Amino acid sequence: MSEYLTLGAVLILSIIGHNMTVVYAAVIVLAIKFFGTGEMLNYFGSHGLNFGIIILTAAILVPIANGTVTISNMIDSFKTPIGIVAVIAGLLAAISGGLGVPLMQENPNVIPALIVGTMAGVFFFKGIAVGPLIAAGFTYFVMAIFEHLK
Repeated sequence: MSEYLTLGAVLILSIIGHNMTVVYAAVIVLAIKFFGTGEMLNYFGSHGLNFGIIILTAAILVPIANGTVTISNMIDSFKTPIGIVAVIAGLLAAISGGLGVPLMQENPNVIPALIVGTMAGVFFFKGIAVGPLIAAGFTYFVMAIFEHLK
């Protein structure tokens, strides 16, 4: 029962905060949970991240497909400070996300903290809920630094 209350609270806070992405996500998870399809919930939990990354990556590739971004634009991005920083940021985000997945698999106790941090970023700072994966990677980096300094 507490799962419904927690998901309901996330839903209500998302509505109040006008974050429709989290509203839709909460409604989907609540519906799957409510209709008792535990197998589907488990499947979604284990494969949903991959589906989400595929959809997100496809959306990012659309400007290439419609000609808004060209090879010339891509080459030019290496010629400006903001372009260079964006390339480095993309690289670090990809590495961070890649390290975040094993961290969450090996230390599932970190997941609630990642969820709380991501939801706080969404609710109070108008962020977007793509953060848990990258946050897990940042957590990995920070913990590796602390471990190295011991």
